[in-house]
Amino acid sequence: MVAAEEVVELVVDYLEGTPAKLLKTSATLTGSSAAVLVPLRIAAGVLMIHHGSEGGIWPANSGSDGFEGFVEYIVKPYFYFLPGSPAVWSAVHDYIEFWGGVLVALGLFTRPVSALLFVTMLGAVYFHLASTGVQGFPLGHVENYSYNFEEPTLYACIFLMFAVLGAGPLSADEKLYANIVEGLDNE
Repeated sequence: MVAAEEVVELVVDYLEGTPAKLLKTSATLTGSSAAVLVPLRIAAGVLMIHHGSEGGIWPANSGSDGFEGFVEYIVKPYFYFLPGSPAVWSAVHDYIEFWGGVLVALGLFTRPVSALLFVTMLGAVYFHLASTGVQGFPLGHVENYSYNFEEPTLYACIFLMFAVLGAGPLSADEKLYANIVEGLDNE
């Protein structure tokens, strides 16, 4: 029979191992190496909020020209293979970008949210490559000097980095992690 103390120890070991580590910045980054993540995280999050507010101040502004245009000209022709309503997928996209941007900027649940944003950006890369191609990349130049797939590709790389490394210092994740570990150590 397992004693109560052993059960508590097993639970503490589990929490210190898996879920709590989801909040911790990678141990390979410390000091100024980790500090550079802060402005990048905040900038990427704040800029992503704008992407998620298609056609208004809040996400999923159904009925607005921006939202309906996204449904009609992006989701329907390029993501026709997704099950369900294109408007629902458009709203999901907007909510992930808007609220995901808020959470990344705050550094709250950064790893799982960044993973969602990474997948969303992969969808954006797919759309731009499917609609305009590589546009002469890497050495060619387009008339308007704007490669459509560059921005979502860069965002995808940034969010993949945060999904792997975590939020960095000055984040809600670091505070939560410290409180969880400190609370467990006191038991």
